[in-house]
Amino acid sequence: MTPPRPMAALVLAAGASRRFCGDKLSAMLEGEPLLFHAIRAARAAPVSRVIVVARPGLDCGTWEGGPPVEVLRLDSEALSASLKAGITALAGVDGVFVFLGDMPKVPHGEAARLASALGDGIATLPRHGGKPGHPVLLSSRLFGNIAKLTGDEGAGRLLRGRTDVVFVESDDPAVLLDIDRPEDLSALIGSPTSSRT
Repeated sequence: MTPPRPMAALVLAAGASRRFCGDKLSAMLEGEPLLFHAIRAARAAPVSRVIVVARPGLDCGTWEGGPPVEVLRLDSEALSASLKAGITALAGVDGVFVFLGDMPKVPHGEAARLASALGDGIATLPRHGGKPGHPVLLSSRLFGNIAKLTGDEGAGRLLRGRTDVVFVESDDPAVLLDIDRPEDLSALIGSPTSSRT
């Protein structure tokens, strides 16, 4: 029997939230900051570590039990810088789940489904209605290419057009739901499914 692959999770939370016109990740949803929901989803993944890449001053909470949550402070708004810093801090793992701090409703079972589907693939992503979502599971075989990213590039550019990317169909639109503007959060708060994870 093959031993399970060592996996870790990144929560990217270093952006400036310009379209939100305020501290988006500290905005409250169901009694706690938006970011905390993303961290909970990351902790529900089959991982041994969670690293939150956060801008200075952002409250990332205090988390008991496992997996442990570490905070890596980064004074850069570039998505590539956040991703590279997190990947560097997680050297030695076979794969990394990438969660976004502004996606609070990622289903907690989604990451395990992605891990089961990876096989020999370079990455796995959930897909809903033909659109790729999050979290994204990146194989360590991509880490060298991620180190070459610049500016506001994420891993998406590296995955487009590849035949070794595995898509896992999801019936939950929350894999696509991100909060960009205040009205997005207002709509989520007013939704009858807002308490679903």
